Amino acid sequence: MRNNKKYKLICQLEKGKDRNKKFQELDREFGLTEYSIINYVKLMQHHFKTNLDSFTVQKIASICFKNFKKILIFHKAKKIKFKSYGELNSIEGKDNKVGIKFRNNNIVWFGLNIPAIIKSNDYYAKEALQNRIKYCRILRKIIKGKYKYYVQLVLEGIPPVKINKETGEVKHRTTVGKVGIDIGIQTIAISSNFEVKLLELAPNVVKIDKELKRLQRKLDRQRRANNPNNYNENGTIRKGIVTDGKRRKLKWIKSKKYIKTQMKLKELYRKQTEIRRLDHNIMTNWLITLGNEFYVENMNFKDLQQRSKETKKDNKGRIKSKKKFGKSLANKAPAMFLTILDYKLKYQNNLLYKINTYTVKASQYNHLNQKYNKKKLSQRWNELEYNGKLIKIQRDLYSAFLIMCVKDNLQEIDNKLCEQYFNRFLELHDKEIVRLQKQTNLKSMGI
Repeated sequence: MRNNKKYKLICQLEKGKDRNKKFQELDREFGLTEYSIINYVKLMQHHFKTNLDSFTVQKIASICFKNFKKILIFHKAKKIKFKSYGELNSIEGKDNKVGIKFRNNNIVWFGLNIPAIIKSNDYYAKEALQNRIKYCRILRKIIKGKYKYYVQLVLEGIPPVKINKETGEVKHRTTVGKVGIDIGIQTIAISSNFEVKLLELAPNVVKIDKELKRLQRKLDRQRRANNPNNYNENGTIRKGIVTDGKRRKLKWIKSKKYIKTQMKLKELYRKQTEIRRLDHNIMTNWLITLGNEFYVENMNFKDLQQRSKETKKDNKGRIKSKKKFGKSLANKAPAMFLTILDYKLKYQNNLLYKINTYTVKASQYNHLNQKYNKKKLSQRWNELEYNGKLIKIQRDLYSAFLIMCVKDNLQEIDNKLCEQYFNRFLELHDKEIVRLQKQTNLKSMGI
């Protein structure tokens, strides 16, 4: 479609409603709409009508179209990753009236009536089920080498408030006030009128690099032993087998021991994922008690994750590594943390404000002399002259404080707010530094 004359002419038009309408007309002409793909999969669904209902298939088609839009329309991805056989681990319906339904604590689907296990003392689940069920999702997980199935209910409304069973008080009660967040790759600095903290993201996520490499090497040895004909003499994988003048795909044999090792690897990844999500939820639950206005820099973690394209050399002429922060981002998942925080704030009608990183320049600004000073990444302390004395402030904590004092336009720092809250910040800052100095692992803290 990009080579089409109409498409090129529309691209030259000024952005607006008229331009969008013409793009929509062109999409309909080429069948690039969600309903076009739904109609396309109707014929496929007839072959599987004994196992899949039409509404479930339509939802799969809708998900495919959303991913397709990322590439062709929004250019957020380079290519679509298609799921291989056996990789589809979840299916969902469009509503709770037809297809996959939840009725009287049972999943009803294609003559199946499967009871869902709900704990008798689970107050939260019982309270949540009072809301209208929009649709159901069946999720498959591999836990300790075995498949386990769960039903996820997408409910309408706001999640119920959690209550302490012993005291009867509401958990995670919010207060009024501003909170500044300076989030890094492995740490998070927090500044508010109640707390100033420098914490490690997902502290219970342990490094599994050695175990991963050991299992991956074992998998490779088993794969080569099971499929010796699929490798060249130099150890590389063959491109394919030529038979009858045609190149055919290689067939890979998986032994029982190979599958067992594969399951161990999957279990390792699953545990890391669950620990990381639990840590993020615990921290965000505490964080929302510090205020009702949260400010954070607008970070692009995808750029930090990708390898550098340029080849650079150091002073000795050696080529520098092109790696950035892919492993750290995968282990700590700061973007996931902000997503969870944003969801929890929305439930309470609060917002996570993203400030303009380039105009605010929190890591360079000094509110006492109102000047910007560039610093190296290795420089973790700021030296400020305050009341005739030279004081040292941890760089990340000071950035979080400045982010907290940003103006409503989210473009610049409000010096009046900085002067108002600075004494309180210094008091809490010194208290936090004393706490951090008692700890042993301070490599990523800059202390």
